[in-house]
Amino acid sequence: MQVAFGSTVQDSGLPVEVTAENLDVDQSDGTAVFTGDVLIGQGQMRLSAPRVLVIYLEDRSGIARLSATGGVTLVSGEDAAEAREADYNVQSGMIEMSGDVLLVQGTAALTADKMAVDTAAGTARMTGRVKTVLQPGTTQ
Repeated sequence: MQVAFGSTVQDSGLPVEVTAENLDVDQSDGTAVFTGDVLIGQGQMRLSAPRVLVIYLEDRSGIARLSATGGVTLVSGEDAAEAREADYNVQSGMIEMSGDVLLVQGTAALTADKMAVDTAAGTARMTGRVKTVLQPGTTQ
């Protein structure tokens, strides 16, 4: 099932701002781990989680991926999604959320096993036991 996600198209080239209680850097493998009330912002998008692993490009010129675990919330415009974990490929702008995914859009809510968000297109695809409640229109 494909749905719109976010009120604007996200530019994955925008700076990524990270706020957290702790930071551990491993120079040997080019990773950093943020823990404790992690909040990541990029443009109109906000992602929060207890733990986020940052994987840098091989040449260390930028971020390749962000891997969030421990219960993740993703907000873009009026849309919000929750899942157990999320993986954000910064280069492609794709976010893969998995584990008890809940997407809330206004008064509508959808659940699924997984959700893939294309931030460049402003769309999401939900797969694996997708469930929603459809309200029949009323006629007067």
